[in-house]
Amino acid sequence: MADKWMIHGKEFSNCNCAFGCPCQFNSTSTHGFCEAIASVLIEKGSFNDISLDGLCFVMLLKWPGEIAEGNGRQQVIIDERATPDQRQALKKIAHGESTTPGTTHFHVFNSTMSEVHETLYAPIEMSIDVDARQGHTGIDGLVKSVGTPLIDPHSNEETRRGIHNPTGFEFTYAELGEGSSTASAHIDLDLNSSYGQFNILHMNQDGVIR
Repeated sequence: MADKWMIHGKEFSNCNCAFGCPCQFNSTSTHGFCEAIASVLIEKGSFNDISLDGLCFVMLLKWPGEIAEGNGRQQVIIDERATPDQRQALKKIAHGESTTPGTTHFHVFNSTMSEVHETLYAPIEMSIDVDARQGHTGIDGLVKSVGTPLIDPHSNEETRRGIHNPTGFEFTYAELGEGSSTASAHIDLDLNSSYGQFNILHMNQDGVIR
């Protein structure tokens, strides 16, 4: 029997693009290459009969050019609290396995990878508030990622922007903000005041649940 899974939770992503991220609109990236980190906090989830409730993981992603051109590198870091069965389930989801091809960003990203580094397991501190455009991920010695609201340069007040994507393979709506992240695993990242994205993540093996 084919694997069946579902996750419902929150995601905070930070990449090196300018605010708004042209990749979201099928345009070329701001700098001609992509570097990103995605933090996933699962509130309710399952993989077959394995509960994934309360677990989290981080994806580090790096492409030398446009994502569609491939040659990417990827590393996943999974909450060390996960049992062996939960770890295997999260690895499969994050790497786009047990998934209908092309229906989730996990599968799409993985299809562009030429190098997938070993999965790490570590204590992860993670909090995501989509409505407030706030996110924080900390993995001691490996990752620090912080998301905050956009600030209007004229009023110095928080401003709200969003992306409505009803047919997307990651979300149907995302709040936009600012992100700064560093990573020093097999993939190094140093992102400063660039594109931040906050969204509900609700999907299964067949794609986004709408």
